[in-house]
Amino acid sequence: MISFPAMTASTRGNSSRLFAQAKRILPGGVDSPVRAFSAVGGTPPFIRRARGARLVDEDGRSYIDFVMSWGPLLHGHAPAGLTRVLSAAAARGTSFGAPTALEVDLGQAVRRLIPSIERVRFVNSGTEATMSALRLARAATGRERMIKFAGCYHGHGDAFLVQAGSGATTLGVPTSPGVSRAVAADTLVARYNDLASVERLFEKHRHRVAALIVEPLAGNMGIVPPVAGFLEGLRELSRQHGAILIFDEVISGFRAGPGGAQERFGVRPDLTCLGKIIGGGLPVGAYGGRKDLMEQVAPVGPVYQAGTLSGNPLAMTAGLWALSQLTPELYRKLDRLGERFAAGLADAARQTGIDLHLNVHGSVLTPFFTTTPVRDYESATRADTAAYARFFRGMLARGIYPPPSQFEGWFLSGAHSYTHVDLAIEAARTTFRAMRRRARRTARHA
Repeated sequence: MISFPAMTASTRGNSSRLFAQAKRILPGGVDSPVRAFSAVGGTPPFIRRARGARLVDEDGRSYIDFVMSWGPLLHGHAPAGLTRVLSAAAARGTSFGAPTALEVDLGQAVRRLIPSIERVRFVNSGTEATMSALRLARAATGRERMIKFAGCYHGHGDAFLVQAGSGATTLGVPTSPGVSRAVAADTLVARYNDLASVERLFEKHRHRVAALIVEPLAGNMGIVPPVAGFLEGLRELSRQHGAILIFDEVISGFRAGPGGAQERFGVRPDLTCLGKIIGGGLPVGAYGGRKDLMEQVAPVGPVYQAGTLSGNPLAMTAGLWALSQLTPELYRKLDRLGERFAAGLADAARQTGIDLHLNVHGSVLTPFFTTTPVRDYESATRADTAAYARFFRGMLARGIYPPPSQFEGWFLSGAHSYTHVDLAIEAARTTFRAMRRRARRTARHA
């Protein structure tokens, strides 16, 4: 049974009050859209503190966290070793705007773990990393067009906020106001796990494609692993057509394995974008790759990119600590937790008659409320988002904090235990039963 700290009159409703205040000063009351709970309904809990695998909100409620700051917290919330080194680093200075040995040390650690990264540039976010990598690819090839995949998210740069038109071989159309059609026209959208759709784009736009960018382990339509041969095929097609292959490993980097998804699947890209775990929970991104490409970046080459807080000593310290803790034992534990969680959720759904399909890869998974396998954006969007919203609210009420969207990954960490996973499975079983009872009542009154 999951218990919560007792709420007092002074704390009850604090999250609701804070959300109402936030909406008067922040757009939608949040600084990133999914946090507003628009897809699942209700009021988001405002978090007061966290440690290990648990969050505590402003109303004193405790949750087992399966969002983990959307992936960066591979080692859990506020691990003692990290807070200790950050405290020491802050005492030496929080920002210098000048080079430090920490940047060199973290760069060497990244290169040791991901050999395809011969040179690396640190930035402040995954969005900065992907924008910069695309600019570099265009400069290196002298071309302007890019291929991306429907459902893969590469940050909020204009060129990436594009979806497919009427077919996989059409030019993109903007999915956000403020993105010009001229920018969107250079973005071509293919279908994930469908090599033929990529080949058609390369053939139709021959000698005009600068880059092909992909999440090697898709994480922004929910978790969707690549099918056998897909990444290898992208590598070969990019090579044939003289395009730069960019792996967006902001999610999968250091999570799919110490060398990222490229190590796990055995495919070497030209450029790699990193974020999340590389910052140990602080804002860090990076892009890197072949020496000949990266040495076109200023000040060595003509491709301009800069950042006042890039290489910030606190962020570099956190990243160094996070990468230093990557061990074979950690990944074995995470794989076992992921397998146990997925199997338990699937069993609970079968027992209660809930249609559920699980995608899992190591320490990250997504339960889709659908009867069909999910292998691309089209099949992901056939999932029942209303059912997920009901499931989410039921889990939250039972002390489990899942992602507030059907199309996000559930993240495990080294701070999670079998007990945490088993509590979540039991909460899911209870929630599924409640959903089934509601469905029966609705059917009787229809």
